[in-house]
Amino acid sequence: MLPSILNLSNSSHFFDRDTLLHLRFPFSFLLLPVFCFAISQSDTVNWWNVFIIFIILHFFIYPGSNIYNSFTDDDKGSIGVLRNPPPATKKLFYVSIIFDSIGLLLCLLISYKLFMLMLVAVGISKAYSWKKIRLKKYSIIGWLTVMIFQGGYTFLLVNMAATNLFDLHWFSIKNIDGMILSSLLIGASYPFTQVYQHKEDSLRGDMTISYRLGIRGTFIFTGIVFIATSIFAWKYFVHYYNIGHFKIFILFLLPFLGYFFNWLNIVCRY
Repeated sequence: MLPSILNLSNSSHFFDRDTLLHLRFPFSFLLLPVFCFAISQSDTVNWWNVFIIFIILHFFIYPGSNIYNSFTDDDKGSIGVLRNPPPATKKLFYVSIIFDSIGLLLCLLISYKLFMLMLVAVGISKAYSWKKIRLKKYSIIGWLTVMIFQGGYTFLLVNMAATNLFDLHWFSIKNIDGMILSSLLIGASYPFTQVYQHKEDSLRGDMTISYRLGIRGTFIFTGIVFIATSIFAWKYFVHYYNIGHFKIFILFLLPFLGYFFNWLNIVCRY
């Protein structure tokens, strides 16, 4: 594999426009709310660590996951923030390895423990898309995988880095509740990002939760999970802070609600 990587890296077309598009950097920033929430819940903040893990996640680990998913899926139709994806080639696989490796090595600037924790996240990400495991093809398992690892586990990674605390003392009731709330946020938003991929998913045999529910069912399901998220958020902020913090939290979710109702309006027309 190494010679192949070296040969590709010497090519002027290795990091061409198509490759950059498949990295889908804008899509990575859709996960920024969980990152910001994790920072906001840190009792003490090591801003150097925050800067490093921000770069790690949004410029290497998430894009590495995006491009590996493009490689394994070879979508012809729309995928996250990419309406007309370029053809998937073998170089996408090598780029995913390079980005994951850089992201993991940067973790060592903070702690070897963060390296180990991030390695788990990378492994799960690959298992989600890899054809020999393909967690993505199982509706409930796939949804729970994304919900937990892009939600609660990301909260854990970011908050641990921000507080520079990487041991069992981190697992307070508040932090566990923060993980649950983060998971619910992703669990509510993820299914309706898949409503335009039903045809592609079905051709590959990926029975995603959105495909199982159908378009209208996906929006109903998203609405129910979002209501559950709001109730849990109310309990969380009232218990640990006050009702004012809950109102601020809901205010920051308004863009999501606007996006949701805009999609719902489009769907209801057909």
